[in-house]
Amino acid sequence: MTDHFPWLTTLIALPAIAALLVPLIPDQNGKTLRWYALGVGFLDFALTVWTFWTHYDISSSALQLTEQYAWVPQLGLNWSVGVDGLSMPLIVLTGFVNTMAIFAAWNVTQKPKLFYGLMLLLYSAQLGVFAAQDMLLFFIIWELELVPVYLLISIWGGPQRFYAATKFILYTAFASIFILLAGLAMAFYGDTFSFDMATLAQKHYSLTFELLTYAAFLIAFGVKLPIFPFHTWLPDAHGEASAPVSMILAGVLLKMGGYGLMRMNIEMLPNAHVYLAPVLAVLGVVNIVYGALNAFSQQNLKRCLACSSISHMGFVLIGIAALTEVGFNGAVLQMISHGLIASALFFLAGVTYERTHTLIIAKMGGVAKAMPIVFALFTVGTMASLALPGMSGFVSELTIFLSVATSPVYSVAFKVLITLLAAVGLILTPVYLLSMLRRVFYGQSSLPEQAIAPWMDANPREVFIAVSMIVPIIAVGLYPKFVTQTYDVKTVAVAAEVQESITRVAQAKSLEAIAQQPLEPHQLQAQGVLSAYSPTFSSAGFSSAGLSSALIAPAIPR
Repeated sequence: MTDHFPWLTTLIALPAIAALLVPLIPDQNGKTLRWYALGVGFLDFALTVWTFWTHYDISSSALQLTEQYAWVPQLGLNWSVGVDGLSMPLIVLTGFVNTMAIFAAWNVTQKPKLFYGLMLLLYSAQLGVFAAQDMLLFFIIWELELVPVYLLISIWGGPQRFYAATKFILYTAFASIFILLAGLAMAFYGDTFSFDMATLAQKHYSLTFELLTYAAFLIAFGVKLPIFPFHTWLPDAHGEASAPVSMILAGVLLKMGGYGLMRMNIEMLPNAHVYLAPVLAVLGVVNIVYGALNAFSQQNLKRCLACSSISHMGFVLIGIAALTEVGFNGAVLQMISHGLIASALFFLAGVTYERTHTLIIAKMGGVAKAMPIVFALFTVGTMASLALPGMSGFVSELTIFLSVATSPVYSVAFKVLITLLAAVGLILTPVYLLSMLRRVFYGQSSLPEQAIAPWMDANPREVFIAVSMIVPIIAVGLYPKFVTQTYDVKTVAVAAEVQESITRVAQAKSLEAIAQQPLEPHQLQAQGVLSAYSPTFSSAGFSSAGLSSALIAPAIPR
């Protein structure tokens, strides 16, 4: 019976249904609602872990726990969900971070019903994004997720919350249009109309079509990741959002961009990815260096951490661009690692703000004496963010460096350049993070004396939340296989598919070179090309024009 139960649909629907029931709960000050929301979050997270523990096979790269129901047949829209190695660990991360964020929002008293209802609805939408296997369904849930974030920032944010929320919705909503356009183009391409992702991945697209579709997805997911220059909404959103919302923004929402790149750009458009991977590598380096340099100039604590997130997500781009199993493995691990680390740091930034009532770093100096526990926890989170050995950040970033250095695709000069520039960012990271730590917790404080007292330190609830996020950071740092074994098989399969595309691209380039300098048939046979493309050569008559026309085929064979 449990094998045929709609587990994924239940996991996705549970928080949304719970959100619809929030208005029926009698509560004025939010005390009952916060327990209700926390109970729903914990129940869904526990059910997620149990479902994957008992029904998910980590030795298989295929989609599992698949469910498909006709939703709007007239539009070809199906409720189609499933998980594999790319989505399963991110769904677990989503459940964990959202549950901790709900627990972190313990002191919300302004419109508590609306707040907790939106938090639960956002929880459900995030799960849906990672589980959706229908392109139109993916787009709808992707759009649905934007609404709660906009409201959570614009109602419970800081003084500039309306500006930050409007900027967030304009950037992300406009970028989402490219998902719809690319999805529709893929669905109508060829003789078969379908929004099913597996079907779309099997279609034979022309190279021009793949490159254009790839660019559309890159813009959409690049805003979410975010990739320079589409990143400017992030510091504003983090600077004005409350700590629980910042936890979700950094811990989960940014990972949707990386997930989208791996799911759409690599799995569905591998030929285009081979051509454009160097561009991603360059963008990744720009993110790393630019984000680190920009963090130096920030006087707002949360904006500094937001720029740090931009820098760290650059490593995801480099891992994806490596075109190897090690690179894909490191990219997924970096998303999980950064999700935990950034959530912990933004939570602790919120704890500090609740005590000092300021996010201006220059005004916080000297609070370590009043908040030694917060200082200790913040220090651990900072060490993890700067990739201290023994922490998850070290393992993920080291893996990505190795993937670039050992990639057989790129020239030595390109690999050296990318590695050196990324290393510059790696050197800058501890400089700005340790400087931030020193300025916040040491030095002369400009806060009133009565504002600094022993009671300011973290309470048991806050310590529990911070420790709950730090423990997996250290666990992954000491034993990475704890996480990597859940997606190793999938990254191997994706890497194998990309390798096939690399071979196809190499063969196409060889044919193009031959087309420009025609050879005799016996020379083509000697190069091992004639046997592989004998139908093409016979029909083209071994002529340069014939070979050129063969290269401009309507589809690239897979």
